[in-house]
Amino acid sequence: MADQSYPVGQGVEVTVERSPARGTWLEVVHDWITTVDHKKLGIMYIAYALVFLLVAGFEAMLIRIQLIKPHNDFLSPYTFNRMFTMHGTTMVFLVGMPILFGFGNYLVPLMIGARDMAFPRLNAFSFWISSFAGLLLYYSFIGGVGLSGTGSAPDIAWFAYAPLTEKAFSPGHTTDYWAIAILANGIGSIGTAINIIATVFCMRCKGMTLSRIPLLPWLYATMSFLVLVAVSPLTACQAMLLLDRYLGAHFFDTQAGGSAILWAHFFWIFGHPEVYVLVLPAFAFANEIIPVFSRKAIFGYPAMVAASVGIGFISLGVWAHHMFTIGMTSFGNAFFTLSTMLVSIPTGIKTFNWLATIWGGKIRFETPMLFSIAFLFQWVIAGLTGIMLSVSAWNWQLHNSYFVVAHFHYVLVGAIVFMIFAAIYYWYPKITGRMLDETLGNWHFWLMVIGFHVTFDVMHFPGLLGMPRQIYTYEPDRGWNTLNFIVSIGGFIQAIAILIFVYNMVHSYFRGDDAGPDPWDAWTLEWATASPPPVYNFAIEPEVASRRPLWDRKHPEDPDSAFE
Repeated sequence: MADQSYPVGQGVEVTVERSPARGTWLEVVHDWITTVDHKKLGIMYIAYALVFLLVAGFEAMLIRIQLIKPHNDFLSPYTFNRMFTMHGTTMVFLVGMPILFGFGNYLVPLMIGARDMAFPRLNAFSFWISSFAGLLLYYSFIGGVGLSGTGSAPDIAWFAYAPLTEKAFSPGHTTDYWAIAILANGIGSIGTAINIIATVFCMRCKGMTLSRIPLLPWLYATMSFLVLVAVSPLTACQAMLLLDRYLGAHFFDTQAGGSAILWAHFFWIFGHPEVYVLVLPAFAFANEIIPVFSRKAIFGYPAMVAASVGIGFISLGVWAHHMFTIGMTSFGNAFFTLSTMLVSIPTGIKTFNWLATIWGGKIRFETPMLFSIAFLFQWVIAGLTGIMLSVSAWNWQLHNSYFVVAHFHYVLVGAIVFMIFAAIYYWYPKITGRMLDETLGNWHFWLMVIGFHVTFDVMHFPGLLGMPRQIYTYEPDRGWNTLNFIVSIGGFIQAIAILIFVYNMVHSYFRGDDAGPDPWDAWTLEWATASPPPVYNFAIEPEVASRRPLWDRKHPEDPDSAFE
């Protein structure tokens, strides 16, 4: 494990110093700011997202403290509105997408045997404009002049329904900061999506046919096509909103003949595919981690690729199930109910294939696998509550209740965030050259799982009892008091788990065991180079003959290439 050199190609040895000689701090900063290396940009995406994860988590805790008891005055109504707006916007746009783009940036070229992304400078531009979006959004705390003439963050919720974002209802500049930040973030996301698609299909190494591409790049390519289709309308409607607010365009101003429903369509054409933009990379991580820790090849590779592409197509036709209460026709309600349920077919295929991969395997219950198993369990449960909400009659009863909040946190935290943790534990050794501490990883996992279930299992019940989302307090006679207290306690347990995780990352970076090039005995190409990889990734271009090139190298007596 401690060996720092590894054969990259025939007769070629690469040795990487983990702590190369460094220049002054100014030279180091200049090197990172001007870099176009996909690995450094990937690390910056991940670091940027983790910082905002802590910020959004802090905002979530403020929300839960406010709701821990009825008639609480910990936050004012105005501050509460800003907290849930910034929490939702941050988690979706400044945490979820950047961290997944970060892993894509880092891993896709390595896994297909390339030396960089197809367009390195576009890659750097995409990162910096996305970073500008995050800084601009949070600058609104001091720069977004609100009603009182002082700084204030946006208070329009993460979906910013029209016409409440028009000048008449949202004066000052807080909404402008929100709209420009989302617009800039959209430009960065579209740039990254174009880059990933071009890289996956044009930069593959010799022998890597379409049927040999690892599943992670396949799913990232599918996700990137979804980004192009779904994020573009969102970016366009931010421009339309700004035209409304400053040039009197009236796209969404109902008092001047505009349509609030037009905004809802634009937003949810982005909003629901966005769930799959986030979850497809989580699927991609599971596709890589579960086989390695089960010591079996992934079951049903062609079906997994087809199911992933199928999810991408079907998810584009489900957006209006967020709009059942808006007054659609019976045909519209029935269509979007059925199309939403249809997504369960390809996702079911993937779930059964993961279970078939685990079945009969020699399972290693290390932290990446623990989070992957928790993800499988949570994904199935979240899917069941999703089917409940896809039924229009049921949706009418629960729309805008805490049941919906519990459902999407089941998906976004229980499935996606759990797999992001699994991915960090799995690829941290490749990125840093150090292993994360397994004991701390276990503490992180168990506290996270317990805190998650205490929070979000219980949160379903105040929703069923009629508690609406986004209210800053409630009356003590509604039967929600004990449930909200338990939910808030669960939030504190998760916060402790996150702090352990952060400590583990920092501690292990300086004191962790050396990882070596291939600490998990894995099979894909990123493990065929040193940890961390050299600037050029591979001294000579790799050549592959199967979907598991490292297996072939390690087991020449029983190579996969003999059976493909």
